Amino acid sequence: MRILGIETSCDETGAAVIEGEPGDTKVKLLSNVVASSLSLHAKTGGIVPEVAAREQVKYIIPVIEKALTTTNISQSTTNPSIDAIAVTVGPGLIGSLLVGVETAKTLAYVWKKPIIPVNHLIGHIYANWILTTNNSQLTTTPLEISNQKLEVAFPAIVLIVSGGHTDLVLMKNHKQHRWIGGTRDDAAGEAFDKIGRLLELPYPGGPVIAKLAEKGNPKAFSFPRPMIDSSDFDFSFSGLKTAVLREVKNQATINDLPAPRVGAESETGRQGHRLTANLSASVQQAIVDVLVAKTTKAAQKHKVKSMLISGGVAANELLRHQLEVRSQELGVIFFAPAKNLCTDNAAMITTAAFFHYKPLSWQQITADPGLHF
Repeated sequence: MRILGIETSCDETGAAVIEGEPGDTKVKLLSNVVASSLSLHAKTGGIVPEVAAREQVKYIIPVIEKALTTTNISQSTTNPSIDAIAVTVGPGLIGSLLVGVETAKTLAYVWKKPIIPVNHLIGHIYANWILTTNNSQLTTTPLEISNQKLEVAFPAIVLIVSGGHTDLVLMKNHKQHRWIGGTRDDAAGEAFDKIGRLLELPYPGGPVIAKLAEKGNPKAFSFPRPMIDSSDFDFSFSGLKTAVLREVKNQATINDLPAPRVGAESETGRQGHRLTANLSASVQQAIVDVLVAKTTKAAQKHKVKSMLISGGVAANELLRHQLEVRSQELGVIFFAPAKNLCTDNAAMITTAAFFHYKPLSWQQITADPGLHF
């Protein structure tokens, strides 16, 4: 079975083709194409929904054509040799979702193919079921390569952590999953980005903070770990953001110091770089500590056999490492997607459709920006 998937929930425009047979425990990725309008949003320090949707209107057809023609399975995009179409129906930005949903519905009608609606959050989870070994489109780490030989054992605890979501999901099997906790305010990725703006760093702030943290001291500032000891599995990061703002204001000279840059710097510049690096390292450690603690507690309570991570923040190296260490201590298997598959992409959407194959007619498909689990 070959499925074409479409993802347009936010600012990325993605199309991918996967291949699998009934009973397969993982799918083979044949193509994965992503076009992003990130450079435009970087100028405004955040995503402008209308801009994202307009860019996706331009990208959607070329991205789909490229995903199909690079698979070597289709001689023509007018009659591709695929068995179904998968599309993200929510949650997300309504304008962006409509671009993907209406395109998928049109193609399903023209090509006479079944269409599978996919929850974007569930899609993130299934990035862990994609074979990445020997795939030239992806870069893999030793952890990811070793996981290719392993199957996810149920029950499993999944941490979905991104710019818009921080959720813990308990999976009993592919058909049964239950949301057990999530953020009450800012998501972890959102906190990274907002704190990045406080530190006058480029957007998105998460990757920049992680890079600066490599040269910083995570113990330089004692930031709070909100709700780390609460009895539930919820998260809250708005208080951390406020604490960082207060610390930045306490640093009387921070706004007068030049932003971190490569090359020769004055002593004042080096002080600014060191201060920002220490703030970044301390912020990153605080967020990671909370995520690891909550995920570990959930894994222990539900006696899981596997621990999974997904979403854009899942690419954070410190978070991946600390969760891997904790999983080893608990005696469970840890899975993390290839970093290329952590951010929004159609490969994960297509894979989710493969394991939740419930095709509908194109008339039954609608976009739902408020969709949850």
